[in-house]
Amino acid sequence: MNNNKYKILLVEAEQEEQARITELLEENGYRIIAADDADSAKMLHLSHVPDLMLLDPDLPDQDGSVLLEELRREDATPVIILSSHTEEAETVRFLDLGANDYIKKPCGDAELLARIRSTLRDCRSRSSGATSSELFALGELEIRYGSRRVFLGGREIKLTQTEYNVLALLSQNADCVLSYATIIKEIWREYPTQSNIKRLQVNVANLRKKLGELPGSEGYIVNEAGVGYRMGDAK
Repeated sequence: MNNNKYKILLVEAEQEEQARITELLEENGYRIIAADDADSAKMLHLSHVPDLMLLDPDLPDQDGSVLLEELRREDATPVIILSSHTEEAETVRFLDLGANDYIKKPCGDAELLARIRSTLRDCRSRSSGATSSELFALGELEIRYGSRRVFLGGREIKLTQTEYNVLALLSQNADCVLSYATIIKEIWREYPTQSNIKRLQVNVANLRKKLGELPGSEGYIVNEAGVGYRMGDAK
């Protein structure tokens, strides 16, 4: 058995299938939180901050595509669609909405486990800075991932390790708003509390100051009030 600590939110309305997948994943070392409708999935996602969501879109209270759209407005949690719909148009629709992978039922156990491993591996690589490009540039801001160095207008800015990690994470997800929970989990591997949300806000305030941004302004880092942060537009 793999001794991993990945937590997976399984959203599956069919109880027999939910039990089967739960058993398979737990036997392979994953921690499973299960939901059988969209409302439960939202609450469990917020409270447990999973590493990955397995989503069957046929839910009794809301179409899975709506749930995925809502999630992607504020979070980058990887999502694998596990669906009985085999039409190409459905696959394309969910991938365009932000799903990381689409698996058609019935799916063999070995393939499901391999797809989960692949998605988690890819997402961990992105969050650790192993990107296809070693350079991120936005306006006068330049981040060199390989050397963990940051420049603004050609001048190097000295950041703390946490400040760099937050900036790198936001830049690697530049098209997304990252929730406080997502950032806290990626940076500190902790669950969100008022204490570590405040710690995050202090680090971001210091980071924005080093980037030459004034309080209340929208520069390289934008605060989506009550939700989280995203990269802003080039100056």
